[in-house]
Formats: sequence, structure tokens, C-alpha cells
Amino acid sequence: MHIFKDTNYDFLGKKWPFIIFSLVVTALGIGSLVLKGGPEYGLDFRGGALIDVRFSSRPPVDEIRKALGQAIKGEITVQEVSGANDLQIGVELKEGTAESRALALQAARGQIVQTLSTMFATTPGKLDFHNVGQDNLVEKLREPFSRAGVSLNDIQLTEAAQAMLTYRNTPPRSGLIGSLDELASVPGVTPAMMPVLKQELALAKFSIRNVEVVSPKVTGELRNQALLATLYALAAMLIYIAFRFEWTYGLAAVVAVFHDTIMTVGLFSLFNKPIDLTVVAALLTLVGYSMNDTIVVFDRIRENQKLIRREAYDKIVNLSLNQTLSRTTLTAGLTFLTCLALYLFGGPVLHGFAFALVVGIIVGTYSSIFIAAPIVIYLREYLGSRKQAVVAAK
Repeated sequence: MHIFKDTNYDFLGKKWPFIIFSLVVTALGIGSLVLKGGPEYGLDFRGGALIDVRFSSRPPVDEIRKALGQAIKGEITVQEVSGANDLQIGVELKEGTAESRALALQAARGQIVQTLSTMFATTPGKLDFHNVGQDNLVEKLREPFSRAGVSLNDIQLTEAAQAMLTYRNTPPRSGLIGSLDELASVPGVTPAMMPVLKQELALAKFSIRNVEVVSPKVTGELRNQALLATLYALAAMLIYIAFRFEWTYGLAAVVAVFHDTIMTVGLFSLFNKPIDLTVVAALLTLVGYSMNDTIVVFDRIRENQKLIRREAYDKIVNLSLNQTLSRTTLTAGLTFLTCLALYLFGGPVLHGFAFALVVGIIVGTYSSIFIAAPIVIYLREYLGSRKQAVVAAK
């Protein structure tokens, strides 16, 4: 399918406005990174806590995100877990001693439980069975059991509490039970205990299943691995293009991809957007997308070199850019619209990922035309002039 037929746009003649624009934006982005001491990293790279919460039905994610953002200071992330009524809540933990981080985590967990309890109307005055530990459960039930004439010593009470929590946490319940009547089937729970359990306990519509702390050391390793993954991808592509074409093409393509990546990261810094693992995934996707677009142009240049040998090289490049214009427009345009829809309607979870792709597609498309192609021409002219100088010296 051809949108443009027999076009003859002078792309190379209009390269300087785009090159100047790239230099200005890149300089601003690098300047912003320097002033801010580097990119702003998300929880994946800064360290924090990941709290898994299961709900009895599909939770209102936006409302929960807003309520937690108002209740807890620092960065909060709320992500849906595919295929379940689960959320993963990320909480920022500032650097400090292990004891201070543990206290901060405990406080954040308490605020999350309190906020969710308020939202989902847990019965006041009653202990939430879905989010209670063994010690608190024993302490809550000791006196009511005694008043009701249920004779249990501390060992028996602890064993009964442990059996109830084990039942609660065992699949398929996995932290949530449908009714307190289910506890009647738990070993160690007698009929005389059930009225007390119903009087003292309540069932929230959510359960905190797991709390995982990501330390700064681990996040530092993630940053290094993300950087190495990007560099390895660029190195592999440089080798591939050098073998398939010439090393000048490979160098031009890698410079163009570096240009795309640096501009995108710089724009993240200018717009104060955090970089997390989803953004790194988007940057790696951008590397592959931009490289593929550049290879299509280079392949057409190589074909035209064989067909039009007497034509000047810059004219061959310009012709090749015109011939691939329809393909570039279709591919970039459709991909851009998809990513723009993700950015506008995908919600906060996909915001960084979509922003990186939207910016990357725009930058990657024009870099294949106005950055990579002029670099190839410059390298060939530079090498040709040096070769002529060597011949003249002989």
C-alpha cells in the first residue's frame, strides 16, 4: 500500500532544522539530568515495599489510588494483577537503618489497612479477621472467651488461633473467607466458641497477602542490569549491521539510536517523570523499533546503489528516503496512534511506558531520515577525502 507515489522531497536539504532541534533538546535534557543529579527513579530502582492485597471482588483501582495518595506521604503505586482481584501497592521507603525502614514499613502497612478499612466499611470495634496476626487474635479473644465461659489455657487458645489463620491462608481461600461460619469446621474451634468469634470478629473485603521489601542494593543491581541490557542490545545491533552492510552504516544506526534514547530520557527529566522497569522496557522496545526503521532505509539505499551506480550518493540516499516514505508513515503512524491511546486512556500504571513510546516513535522516525542518513553521507565523504589525500601524498 502506497500513500505517497513518486515523491521527490528534498529530505537532506531540510536536515539542519531537525539536527539543530535535536541538539537543543538533547542539551536541555542532559542539562536537566546534571542539575537533578541523574534521572528520577521509580520505586523499582529506589527501593521500597511491595504489598500484595487481595479483594473479594474487583476493586475500584482509581479510588484506592487516590485515597492512598492522600493518606501516605511519598510515592505510591497501585497496579492491578492480571487474572485476579488483586492489587500490588508500592510504598516508598526512605534510606536509613534497617530498624527505621522496618518502622516505616509497619506504619505504611497500618495506614493502608486503615484507609482500605474506611473505604470498605469494616465494622467498627471488631477485629478484622482477614488482616490480623496470631498474637493480636489471641489477645483479642482471651477475655471474651473467659467471659463466655469458654475454658482455654494460653496454649490451647494459641493453637486454636493458629488453626483458624492456617485455614484462612490456605488456598483456595488465600486470605479471604466467605463467612465466619466456616471457622466451625476448623480443628480446635468448638460450638461454644462460635458466638464469641461472631461477636468479636469482622471480615473485611480485602486481605494483605504478602509484604516484600526491595532494598536499595537490589535496586542498584536492577539499574545496572537495565543499563547493561541497553548497551548489549546496541552492541549486538552494531555488529549485525556492520556485517550486513558496512561499518559506517552500523555506526550511523547506533548513533541515531543513542540519539533517540538520550532524547527520550532527557524529556523524562524535563517533565519530571520517574523511570521504572516499564520505562526501561519501553526504551528497549524503542531501540529495536528505531533500529528496524533505520535498517529499512539503509537496505533501500544499498539496493539503489546497485541499480543507479552513476548517481551521486546523496541523491541515492534522498531517493531511498522518498521510496520508503509510505512504509515509514504507515508503520510509525499506526504505532503512534496505538501508543497515544495508551498514554491518554491507559491510566497511571501505563503512563510512563506509553510516554516513552510516544516520544520515542516521533524521535525515532525522524532520526532515521534526518540523523542516520546524513551521518552515513558524512562518514562516506570523510573517508573518501582521506583516501584521496593518501593517494595524493603518494
